[in-house]
Amino acid sequence: MTADAPMSADALARLDRRRFVADLIARLPADALLITGLGSPSYDVFAAGDRPGNFYLWGAMGAAAPLALGLALARPDRPVVAITGDGEHLMGIGTLATIGALRPANLALVVLDNAHFGETGMQPSHTGLGTDLIAVAQGFGIRDTVRITDLAQTEDLATRIEARTATTYAQVLIAADEPPRALPPRDGVANKNSFRAALGLSTF
Repeated sequence: MTADAPMSADALARLDRRRFVADLIARLPADALLITGLGSPSYDVFAAGDRPGNFYLWGAMGAAAPLALGLALARPDRPVVAITGDGEHLMGIGTLATIGALRPANLALVVLDNAHFGETGMQPSHTGLGTDLIAVAQGFGIRDTVRITDLAQTEDLATRIEARTATTYAQVLIAADEPPRALPPRDGVANKNSFRAALGLSTF
């Protein structure tokens, strides 16, 4: 799967973030492990329904991709999906170099791109100032990339995640709105224990 040629962001459709995230999660296999970037992606995933296989990041900007990479390498038997935003992702963009070198087949990075830093005042992000995330991912060696501008593409993305045949990178163009916050638990220990239990590990 490859992206279309770059286009002006203004020329591309932007999706409802909550609807896209809920639709994607509903199509994922039950054993999928989800890592969320801080802020709105965590709220979107939690709003779609809390589950033991969700790990919500609080205040760890740039950590979603490296955490998902480590988890994918440790658990090749499970699909691992990082759902994050363009601002959080840009903070740790160098991780794509390692992901592109290792390319775990069970890893998917889903970047909800509204071209803004939503958690700090909606300042324009680099994706609205000329950075092409698909070109960046491909430049780092990630071959299976897609730019999503239509909800009809969600099923294909979920199918590729379930198949676990290649590292998948999806840039999802979403509207720059702020849905009501659905806050996941802030208890880090409880979150950790719940996630470890989902992995069949001790919680002590």
